[in-house]
Amino acid sequence: MSSTATICADLMLGQDDFVLGKKLGEGAFGVVCKASLANPEAAEKQGDVVVKKATEYGAVEIWMNERVRRACASSCADFLYGFRESKAKGKGAEEYWLIWRFEGEDTLYDLMQSKEFPYNVETKILGDVQDLPKGIARENKIIQTVMRQLLFALDGLHSTGIVHRDIKPQNVIFSEGSRTFKIIDLGAAADLRVGINYIPKEFLLDPRYAAPEQYIMSTQTPSAPSVPVATTLSPVLWQLNLPDRFDIYSLGLIFLQMAFPSLRTDSSLIQFNRQLKRCDYDLEAWRNLVEPRASAELRRGFDIMDLDNGIGWELLTSMVRYKARQRISAKAALAHPYFNREGLLGLSVMQNIQLQLFRATQKDYSEAARWVVGLMARSGTEDVGGFTEAQLQELREIKPKKVSAQRNVLASVLRVQRKIVTTIKESMDELTSQRKSIWWSRWIPRE
Repeated sequence: MSSTATICADLMLGQDDFVLGKKLGEGAFGVVCKASLANPEAAEKQGDVVVKKATEYGAVEIWMNERVRRACASSCADFLYGFRESKAKGKGAEEYWLIWRFEGEDTLYDLMQSKEFPYNVETKILGDVQDLPKGIARENKIIQTVMRQLLFALDGLHSTGIVHRDIKPQNVIFSEGSRTFKIIDLGAAADLRVGINYIPKEFLLDPRYAAPEQYIMSTQTPSAPSVPVATTLSPVLWQLNLPDRFDIYSLGLIFLQMAFPSLRTDSSLIQFNRQLKRCDYDLEAWRNLVEPRASAELRRGFDIMDLDNGIGWELLTSMVRYKARQRISAKAALAHPYFNREGLLGLSVMQNIQLQLFRATQKDYSEAARWVVGLMARSGTEDVGGFTEAQLQELREIKPKKVSAQRNVLASVLRVQRKIVTTIKESMDELTSQRKSIWWSRWIPRE
């Protein structure tokens, strides 16, 4: 815990201990202001903070921020403290005050609205100006860096069992201290490991960035039971529903907006979503529809995506897909060659084939089968992506393993089973830990 968080907790500070300053944001969730501690000595020592005054979902957001601070602090803004401020009878609903360390004012949305994007974030992220002429190669490098940071942040949340459910540029803040983008606003997040804020039939927030399924879990999934039961069942439900893929779709749309300047306004994004829906959420079909009559800005976006043989476009299409199960996970996306172009140059022929197969199976097994059949059909034509005769000979020389299809399926099931058991053990360890139970019992919403 940071020194500021320790002071806030030890002193049990209330609203009178803060001096509110510039308003940073306002909405249905509440009001966010820049602030400082009222005590001059403490204010000088600790620096500025961010205060959010929330009514609805305030307790849930405190829960989420405390959980994130302990499990994956680098994914989100640096949370310090939260408390409930009671009001006199007849003076309105109780307020929850949430306190973060002030890390900067710029959101990804603010930066993307500038005509200088992505160059306006180059120095912020990389620390110095790159020795490259302005152009799509330089822009791609900046966008690549932003995407890597956001995927790392999402992977941290998802590995903890938390689905954000409202990923959008407005909910991504740039931290001046760490020079990284961080996720903010956990009011809509669901902690599936313990069932907090998990309502299967709840309609999700911003429709501009929401995935087609609208729900992170099947609506046939029952609402969350008691904490111990939810803790035990969550790994199973996670494997069945892959709720993290909801966030992946939203991040895919952000990726699209960063590459395509013409899609950064609300109206253009809404129009894009309508077009994509008419194309059955198939990005290739959308591209075939708009590319022949594309504007200069739209064409520039396709040029960025097509760099390095279209590896960026491939990552984008693996994120923005209709079926959640066909979308890539945050962890797998971080291993995608889009983030390691140089690494591909050092791969052997067989390693390259294995990598391509891995990327194909991130979508689904039928697509992997079609990929193999198509590759074999183009044998001897390396220029169009098929096997050469030498590569086919190398495949023939590999000794087949004497295992049946049933054994392969059984092995896959056992791997999933072991993963579920491991996650259950980790979850129950947290539940039975006295240190963890002290903080989480304070903010579990009660009927």
